[in-house]
Amino acid sequence: MNLRFCAIADLVREHAALRPAQAALVHDERSLAYADLDALMDRVAAALQRDGAAPCATIAICASTSIEYAVVFLGALRAGVAVAPLAPSSTPEQLAAMLRDSGARLLFVDAAGAKALEGASVDVGLRRIALDGSSIGLALSDWLAPVGAKPAAIETQPEWPFNIIYSSGTTGAPKGIVQPHSMRWAHVQRTESFGYSPRTVTLIATPLYSNTTLVVFFPTLAAGGTVVLMAKFDAAAYLRLAEHHRATHTMLVPVQYQRLMKLPGFDDHDLSAFEVKFCTSAPFHAEIKAEVLRRWPGGLVEFYGMTEGGGSCVLAAHLRPDKLHTVGQPAEGHEVKLIDDEGREVAPGGTGEVVGRSGAMMSGYHGQPEKTAEAEWHDAAGRRFIRTGDIGRFDDEGFLILLDRKKDMVISGGFNVYPSDLEAVLRAHAEVADVAVVGVPSAAWGETPVAFVVPAAGAAATARELKDWANAQLGKTQRLADVQLATALPRSAIGKVLKRELREAYAGVTSRTNP
Repeated sequence: MNLRFCAIADLVREHAALRPAQAALVHDERSLAYADLDALMDRVAAALQRDGAAPCATIAICASTSIEYAVVFLGALRAGVAVAPLAPSSTPEQLAAMLRDSGARLLFVDAAGAKALEGASVDVGLRRIALDGSSIGLALSDWLAPVGAKPAAIETQPEWPFNIIYSSGTTGAPKGIVQPHSMRWAHVQRTESFGYSPRTVTLIATPLYSNTTLVVFFPTLAAGGTVVLMAKFDAAAYLRLAEHHRATHTMLVPVQYQRLMKLPGFDDHDLSAFEVKFCTSAPFHAEIKAEVLRRWPGGLVEFYGMTEGGGSCVLAAHLRPDKLHTVGQPAEGHEVKLIDDEGREVAPGGTGEVVGRSGAMMSGYHGQPEKTAEAEWHDAAGRRFIRTGDIGRFDDEGFLILLDRKKDMVISGGFNVYPSDLEAVLRAHAEVADVAVVGVPSAAWGETPVAFVVPAAGAAATARELKDWANAQLGKTQRLADVQLATALPRSAIGKVLKRELREAYAGVTSRTNP
């Protein structure tokens, strides 16, 4: 589907005219119809224009998921204003840096966001608007333009910034990823192929500040469907909501699928209304995909890509259950290549870093042209690709098999060791519930792999026993130097294992044991 560009805010207005009483947003016991959403978006846009926010200006939102959050986001888009959604789980220092970087002059916040900002060195000129009616800023109801207010009409341009999504900071300081309206429009164009329509009910259990969420949030509204919001994921509550609202679509990250599959009583819920379930953001292990296919009605689609955009791959797992070990084939209109360390394309069947290009690509990192250049690769024709930092290879049918993050690859004694291979071995042990492998400095080998294992309930195996068991199955260059038992692995809000924290934790342990 290659439709003429249309602003998502304009599509919401069209649905409000066609189906004014249909629910657009649902949260807990509240529901907001399309006509009411459209009117509130007008009031937000008019208020922003009143306060001097011109097209391409930026506002920031630091809050938990709510209807108010969604209304402000959508209203800003109607004014042509970009949104910087910030994670309340960030540190005060990170939040202060993101606010400065974004250039936002208005901050929409709730109690959770205000608490996260405590101690942050924030510009005193930054005006706060309270989404939840608390005393942390001017109440949203008092800030909004009057009932019935209409903003001055604007014509949104495809190249204008839609939002600035800040990277999770799993590898250092967060970077502001500027996604243009054209990139979001590319996501909307695939709505028909995934069955989005006015009867769609999409259940969202990941935060609104995450690109993971937004890749289904905006297509649902663009198609005139209903979005059911969960402020915080809880497996049992999720299943109750899915059954109650007859959810047809959802986006979940792998750790959420894992928790749902383990929940007693999962099979007692009526999930027959589901048409498509999506997954992205972190490695989705084949055995979990297989279990979801076996026990959960409807299709299962895995997206592989980056917030920065570029080339994405799609795996329709229900159509190709023989390819669950892959992340699928390049999406329609997407080009994906593999390059070596010198930036040369690898030969067919070879292994290399994944790079890609498409109509869905970031403008760049906000205010960081050097970082933007580092994230790009150009082919012989000068065409721009986005580097993923992932290592992979294509099978003979063009399905991409991911091996590991390039930065996580361990070079031990001159050999490349992929942590994912070691994790797969340990995950096969009956007493291992979760595992992550990282590389740590080694005087003998340069680097050496260390595993952090979360034991299964009732497990009796010791760290030494797990290490010996795994090493008996691994090649000589792959063998683990150590196994550390942990109660849980550190994860970001969307389930990515924070391997940098594991490396730092191990460095702390070894420095204490070897003073």
